[in-house]
Parts: sequence; structure tokens; C-alpha cells
Amino acid sequence: MVRRSSHRAKPARRNPRPANPAARRGRSAGATQADPPAVLYGWHTVKAALANPRRRILKLWTTENALRRLTGEGVALPVTPSVVRPEAIDARLGPDAVHQGLLAEAEPLPAPDIAELQPPGLVLVLDQITDPHNVGAILRSAAAFAAKAVVTTARHSPEATGALAKAASGALECVPLVSVRNLARGMETLRTHGFQLVGLDGSGGIDLAAAALRPALALVLGAEGKGLRQLTKATCDLLARIDLPGTIKSLNVSNAAALSLYVASRRLAPPGSD
Repeated sequence: MVRRSSHRAKPARRNPRPANPAARRGRSAGATQADPPAVLYGWHTVKAALANPRRRILKLWTTENALRRLTGEGVALPVTPSVVRPEAIDARLGPDAVHQGLLAEAEPLPAPDIAELQPPGLVLVLDQITDPHNVGAILRSAAAFAAKAVVTTARHSPEATGALAKAASGALECVPLVSVRNLARGMETLRTHGFQLVGLDGSGGIDLAAAALRPALALVLGAEGKGLRQLTKATCDLLARIDLPGTIKSLNVSNAAALSLYVASRRLAPPGSD
């Protein structure tokens, strides 16, 4: 007779859930149910997400003061919040995150395909800009100037979560973040739909303020230091620079985006709209 061993094999150990949800990256473009949740923190970021009917909030952590402020401003809460002390949110995000007593986990927003973007209007195209603070600030400027979308590459671009969402200060909820696998092909798609592709480059042959711009305009910006890649430059219809009167002739890419949006929107504004 064969005896059965009384020793039972231990079940496989599951990977523990990270204590810091900012380590779990959520993807805005092409999101599926398998994507990890987006991490949103800070007053404007979370408040805008709570007010967005397209954003599904999964979990919400709030301090007593922040909950009182949300209630006082009539913000509807789609889930029952966990009321915690600020230190509990610090422990999840890290001590450097300025969360203002609010942290949420949410499903990533669906994003349109680049082929769905139709003229007229302004679109920003980002060529491998990897700093989430810069991309978030660019999204905020895009929202301020009513841009139709911000186009990024699927690789070498930050995810729509954490620091990017905080820097965007709610802009993620109103400006689509469109991801493409091949930027040159994505730009060609914009061109076929009637968008003029204008690359921002210090060696551009014309000042953006003097360029002939069309009402359907895609402004293409490159990463700091590297600038636009060669293929990206070759795909543009026009390379333009931003002439500056001071001794410093270059700007942080998020500042350059804001300035180029301002210049372009002024140029494209109908007569008498000032």
C-alpha cells in the first residue's frame, strides 16, 4: 500500500500589491480592462475626475478637510471615500507628492484613434517627450487654448497617471491624449485629414509669428536637448522657430508649447475677435 504524504505543497505566492499606487502605471490611449488603474492626486486633478462622467472612479481616499471642501462645493462622490489622515496618503504616494488630501484610483480614460481627429482646430504632437511634469504642463496649456488633442508616442512617453496627471491639473479630463506606435505615420494621417504639420525647431526657416498657418494645425514639439528627430522633421510641412528678444534663446518645452499655442491661436483668430 502506498502512503500519501501528509506534507502539502505551499500555494504559489502572489505578487504583493505595491504600497505606492504611483508605481502602477495607467494608460490613457487604447485602454483595456487589463490596464492598471490611473493614479490621480491633488485637488484640481481629483475634482475634475470626479466631475467627469466618462471617468470611472474605483477608489477614493480623502482627508476630513478635503472631504468637507468637496461637500461644500457640491462635488458628487461616485464611490464611498475612505477618510484617512494625510500621512496615510503620504505613505501611498511618497512624501514629495503634493496631494492636498485627495487620492483616487480610476480606470484609464478611453482615447480616440488619431484617424478620428478632424479639422479644424489645434493639435499638439509630442516627439518622445518623456518628462511627466512637462507633458502634464503641456496638457494644461492645451486645455487653456482649446486644443483638440495631444498626440504622443506609445513608447518613450509617460503614462497618464501620477505626476503627469497632477501637473495637468485636471486637463486630462478634457483634452484627449492620443497614443500612436509610429509618430511619422500618425503625422501622415493628420496630413491626409487636412492638418498642417508645423515643427517647432530653433533652426526653423521662419518665425512662427510670421508663418502662414492653416485653421487645421498640428504643432510638433521635440524633447529638450534632443529636439525633433530627423524623420519627424522630414515629415513636417514646415519648420518654424520662436524668436525671443532676450539673451536666452531657448525655452523649457512646456513653456515653448504654451507660447506656440498662444501665437498660433492669435494668428488663427477671426478678424475682430480681440
